[in-house]
Amino acid sequence: MGFEYIKALHIIFIVTWFAGLFYIVRLFIYQTETLEKSPEEQKILKPQLDLMARRLWLGITWPSAILTLIFGIWTLSYRWGYLQMGFMHAKLAFVFLLYLYHFVCHKIFKNLQVGKTKWTSTQLRIWNEAATVLLFAIVFLIVLKNLMDMLWGVVGLVVLSALLMIAIKLYKKSRTRN
Repeated sequence: MGFEYIKALHIIFIVTWFAGLFYIVRLFIYQTETLEKSPEEQKILKPQLDLMARRLWLGITWPSAILTLIFGIWTLSYRWGYLQMGFMHAKLAFVFLLYLYHFVCHKIFKNLQVGKTKWTSTQLRIWNEAATVLLFAIVFLIVLKNLMDMLWGVVGLVVLSALLMIAIKLYKKSRTRN
């Protein structure tokens, strides 16, 4: 199979993996908020949300993470020279953080499946934005292939993170008023 096909498959599974990561944390928020509801509401909502989370996590997100890794290594095998470049070191560090994020999500998933949570819905909203920050970092690094531009990218990530935190606080205030 040619390089372009392998690269395309890598990108496709990155997209499905991120879709799963973004949506699973949204489901975690709903599951956590359900645990605060009356037993009658929990009886209706919890089984449905647990089923949705299980199907998404095990049927889409985990397979996509594995296939992203396989096709990523395969893509890199066509460009071993990239391993000598600083941008690739930085990109792979962010990818490592993304897999750590994924494993933390797995722990949250397992706890919520049995009705336990250590996270508030606000904490989960903030946690959800970590994937956004990692996505920006990884995409800018692989597209720009330049650590100097990455410095500006880090500044942009800090600004993006600050804006996301402000948006979360404003959203929480608007929900509290309503």
